[in-house]
Amino acid sequence: MSKFRKKKKGMPAVNTAALPDIVFMLLFFFMVTTTMRETDLKLEAPRLPSATEVKKLEHKSLVTTIYVGKAKDPKYGTGYNRIQLNDKIATADDVPAFIINSRTKVSEAEIPFMTTSIKADRESNVGTITDIRLKLRDVNALKISYSASKGDGN
Repeated sequence: MSKFRKKKKGMPAVNTAALPDIVFMLLFFFMVTTTMRETDLKLEAPRLPSATEVKKLEHKSLVTTIYVGKAKDPKYGTGYNRIQLNDKIATADDVPAFIINSRTKVSEAEIPFMTTSIKADRESNVGTITDIRLKLRDVNALKISYSASKGDGN
C-alpha cells in the first residue's frame, strides 16, 4: 500500500494581479489633483495679523500676491520691510511693472476683477505697506486685499 499524504490546505496566496493598476490609478490621481507652488518664498513665512471679519478670496487666478516681511537670507537685508514679487526681492518702485505684467496674462474683460493681495507679516512696517498702496494707486489697481488669520482681533 502506498503512502500518500494529504497536503494541508492553508490560506491561499493573495492575488496581486490588480496591484499595479491600483498603484497607477493613485499616481495618476495625485498627479492631476496636486498643484505646484507658484512662488518660492524668499521671506520668512508671514505671521499674519488676526482679524475678526475674514472672507476668502474667489477667483484665485485673478489674485496677484505681494509678500512683505523679513528676508530669510541676510544678503537681502534685515528688518521686516522686504517686498517679494513672484520669486524675487523687490522695492516698492517695482510694484507697478509687476501689476502691469500680471495684467498681460489675463483677458481684457477680467482686468477690472483683478485683486492685489498683500500678505504682510504682523511686524512689517506700515510705511512699506503705504508705499505699496501708493504705487498700486498709480497703476489703477484699487482692489486690495490684506491677508489675515481668523482670530479675536487682539
